[in-house]
Amino acid sequence: MDHLIDADFVYLLTGVALLLAVVLPTALRTAALSAPVVLLALGGLMGLLPLPEAVQLTPGDDRAVIEHLAEFTVIISLMGVGLALDRPLDLRAWRSWRRWGTTWRLLAIAMPLSIAVTAWLGWWVMGLAPASAILLGAALAPTDPVLASDVQVAGPTTDEEDVDEIDERDEVRFALTSEAGLNDGLAFPFVHLAILCVGAGSIADWGVEWVAWDLIGKVVVGVLIGGATGWVLAKAAFRSSRPSIRTAETGEPLLALAAVLLSYGVAQVAHGYGFLAVFACAMTLRSMERSADYHALMHEVVERLERLLTLVVLLLLGIAMSGGLLESLSWRGAALGIGLLLVVRPVTAWVALRIGAPRKRRGDGEGLGPWERIATSFFGIRGIGSIYYLAYATGHGDFEDADTLWSTVAFVIAVSVVLHGVTATPAMRWLDDRRSAAAS
Repeated sequence: MDHLIDADFVYLLTGVALLLAVVLPTALRTAALSAPVVLLALGGLMGLLPLPEAVQLTPGDDRAVIEHLAEFTVIISLMGVGLALDRPLDLRAWRSWRRWGTTWRLLAIAMPLSIAVTAWLGWWVMGLAPASAILLGAALAPTDPVLASDVQVAGPTTDEEDVDEIDERDEVRFALTSEAGLNDGLAFPFVHLAILCVGAGSIADWGVEWVAWDLIGKVVVGVLIGGATGWVLAKAAFRSSRPSIRTAETGEPLLALAAVLLSYGVAQVAHGYGFLAVFACAMTLRSMERSADYHALMHEVVERLERLLTLVVLLLLGIAMSGGLLESLSWRGAALGIGLLLVVRPVTAWVALRIGAPRKRRGDGEGLGPWERIATSFFGIRGIGSIYYLAYATGHGDFEDADTLWSTVAFVIAVSVVLHGVTATPAMRWLDDRRSAAAS
């Protein structure tokens, strides 16, 4: 049973995170350091203090709280990602699909390969049961660029004279942002695969159903519901015959939060993937009246809430890590985590980006140059999605070595936050300088 959380501490924790969310982005603007690194370290220091037991979240006692906090953080970030992307995706146009080619290769090749290799290493190196190994691979599959803001797109562009020219010019940032927007939902089938493996019955009993429904059906339901929700809300906001409903004219940005909850809620009730629904909803909203300033207003509100929630989660993660969350971490788990970040993700992503990739041309946004391909492969940042998937799965199945899984995932997130948070600013600045020099 989940123990009660001290309300006073919640106010204090939220106040600290909010204050730092306001101060740190400006304070660290010129430093090779990100706000998540600072929050994680601060949480670690707070965890060393003699805090009451009731204010330290643990996977065993507070699994449901952890799951829903991470869940809400993820869906808010997905709305922000969808609104930030300028490159349109027209499902009826082949050229539009091709413009997203980098993203498709990361999702269709790199992600399954990464899950498979991580699961195999979890079984072979760590000695995990097959179901636990699959869960480890699936939980560590989603990438999370919000934890290193320099590797994501800055936000929606709305000041172009020609709407057709609004597009992403930085292929690295686009690839990493769009990948994170979609793989948070596309990793879900493999989480369900782990849950099915830990349950009763053989693969012959549920294999066909998993492929037809978990792997394909729920994806389609989520995308369709998200697209439909976004289309209805966009029509109402921009083109309703009733002025009171045209929120784009009144400038009310809270429509974005309504869109998050509506698209996610409807998709979950329909048993589709809510994460994909939120991203599809955001992309559909962004596709209408693309030069309108309203998109920037909505994105700003979502971004601020996302930043606050992310920092709160990282603060709590830091407290939990210094409070005993890493007790079940073995040297094998640590080696696997470091190998995932430095070898598995970079190699699988590099292979995926090499397959069928268009040649990079001067002045063309399509394709990646050699150094851009390396950067895209390296910055596979692990974050809040991994926490959610692990909390969700352990609440739906009795996994062996659950404590080991939590320790390993927490360690990977912490290393990723520090490694990618420190290297993101200089690496992206170097790529920007090279791009500017090549264009001149």
